[in-house]
Amino acid sequence: MTSWLGIARFGLVQASLGAIVVLTTSTINRVMIVELALPAMVPGLLVTWHYALQVLRPSWGHGSDKGGRRTPWIIAGMGVLALGGFGAALSVHLMAENMALGMLAAIASFTLIGGGVGAAGTSLLVLLSSQVEEGRRAAAATIVWIMMIAGFVVTAGLAGHFLDPFSTTRLLAVAGCICAAAFLLTLIAVRGLEHNPTHTKPLPVKDKVPFREAIAEVWADRTARRFAIFIFVSMLAYSAQDLILEPFAGLVFGLTPGETTKLSGVQNAGVLLGMVLVGLASTFRPTLLSLRSWTVAGCLFSALALVGLVLAARVGPGWPLKPSVFALGFSNGVFAVAAIGSMFSMASNGTAREGVRMGLFGASQAIAFGIGGFAGTALADLSRLILGSPVMAYATVFGVEAVCFLAAAGLAAAVGKGDGFGARSNPLVLAARHQASGG
Repeated sequence: MTSWLGIARFGLVQASLGAIVVLTTSTINRVMIVELALPAMVPGLLVTWHYALQVLRPSWGHGSDKGGRRTPWIIAGMGVLALGGFGAALSVHLMAENMALGMLAAIASFTLIGGGVGAAGTSLLVLLSSQVEEGRRAAAATIVWIMMIAGFVVTAGLAGHFLDPFSTTRLLAVAGCICAAAFLLTLIAVRGLEHNPTHTKPLPVKDKVPFREAIAEVWADRTARRFAIFIFVSMLAYSAQDLILEPFAGLVFGLTPGETTKLSGVQNAGVLLGMVLVGLASTFRPTLLSLRSWTVAGCLFSALALVGLVLAARVGPGWPLKPSVFALGFSNGVFAVAAIGSMFSMASNGTAREGVRMGLFGASQAIAFGIGGFAGTALADLSRLILGSPVMAYATVFGVEAVCFLAAAGLAAAVGKGDGFGARSNPLVLAARHQASGG
């Protein structure tokens, strides 16, 4: 099985993927809105389109299932993503000269970004789940996701440094360097990584069915279906506050843009701490809680933290906002890494459809993220229109998110029940059981 160094190599690929994505969703997003004076809806629709393409993740997973090899899909996906990232920068350069041509280039580029993320990300997670032993999966999820966040931070810092003084040609140079470096780092990181011979053989002929049959087979599995629905509901709640937390802090608590940015940092610090806690506890104290219990607890505490923000909206500046936001981030981190660890167990449960399963779960997550950000802002605007108060509007959104997290907790607790899984074989608790038995 893969060593800790091997897990870190998976993290390098995830960091490379994140580096290109953050370049397009933050830097290029800002340039379109500020420097080119485009409506915020334009980059918003492009990002939404990249999420919409994630519905194809199961088909890309099916492709890697048939060949039995994940590495070629990771390399090809990262290559497509790198082209899309550079193309997005090129589209901004073109928009300055010819808006119509630039928009066509942007649509094509974000199509490549969506396809590259889906193909590379799905196969990367399938390979990770198949080559990391049960007892290390929560820790592996923590390491990989922290390295992805590190990729965000390093890329944002380097891009910010080298983009001043700004010009579209400088943006092209920076984007080209980042995309090329990310692709080369991926090539180095995956070399020899797919070493387990049981996962380097193509599927038997009898299992090489058309994609429609493969996805129908996976969807017919009630446990997989319930877990996909759980991912959708929980990630919808997780992402709905992304675009409203800072405006809420500004309108209700009177914080400046700099102060709200720092508040987001407090939330992200909580997320990281929650992830690290679950990763360490699941690895070194496996009998403490199962991954399913961590997932349910994270959802319940996330709902409780959101209730705190509802109260914060009602009380106003006297409420301890930073501790509430930190508690939300911490609870989200606990839930997220436990859910990801559970997803690894669910995908690699001995079936021949690992790629399709992971693709289904990845599609549920991506679609929820695509809908969540828009739904949160739309619900805030609608509530404000109906209730006539921005305070009550934000309180309404946080309240709806809390209900979604409660529903997600119920779904997580129910996964596997009535599907032939006992306490000893439920995929959501296999990791803890395996470790407790000394595996």
